[in-house]
Amino acid sequence: MTEILKADGNISEEMVSSQAVEILTQGGIIAYPTETFYGLGVDGTNEKAIRKIFTVKGRNFSNPISVIIDKLENLYPLVREVPACAQKLIDVFWPGALTIVFRASNEIPSILTAGSAKIGVRISSHHTAMLIARKLGRPLTATSANLTGGKECASAPEVIRQIGAKIDALVDAGTTAGGKGSTIIDVTSNPPQILREGMIQRIFIESWIDVQ
Repeated sequence: MTEILKADGNISEEMVSSQAVEILTQGGIIAYPTETFYGLGVDGTNEKAIRKIFTVKGRNFSNPISVIIDKLENLYPLVREVPACAQKLIDVFWPGALTIVFRASNEIPSILTAGSAKIGVRISSHHTAMLIARKLGRPLTATSANLTGGKECASAPEVIRQIGAKIDALVDAGTTAGGKGSTIIDVTSNPPQILREGMIQRIFIESWIDVQ
């Protein structure tokens, strides 16, 4: 049965995040809120745990999985380089709903990159997601908490209805913004390519860098 982790009068948000991280470090899978929708989280360095995401979602292994980190220093071990255009985007839009796709370092499990040798990374602006990522101390997977082809979930009850029986725990921190997912931009090409226009509109990115 899925464990519901929720802060209340007796349980602090710190305690909830610690419980979530304990599950993650044991190879478990959780759903947690981000600034867009609820995401599916596992330890991004644990290949066995990452495989659970594909099973839960019914996802094809040819689709890469992005990650959340808690601070910029934790980006550098994950990527081969940070181009100047990426640094500009980081300075403007992180923390926030911008996933930047970099060339992945050798530390990244190939299952995360789907053989592309690229990894999508963002620093979330959602307090709960940030807290979990900080306590975990490793990249936290950030794919949406829904079945492949299903509607993305902006609330805990929506997550339960779709995949509740398939995950170890759900961190319920209320309803998220919903609407659109994170914007995804690939900075491995020149000029960078917007792969998905999400919460951050193309026009705002174009005001800082040239894109295709």
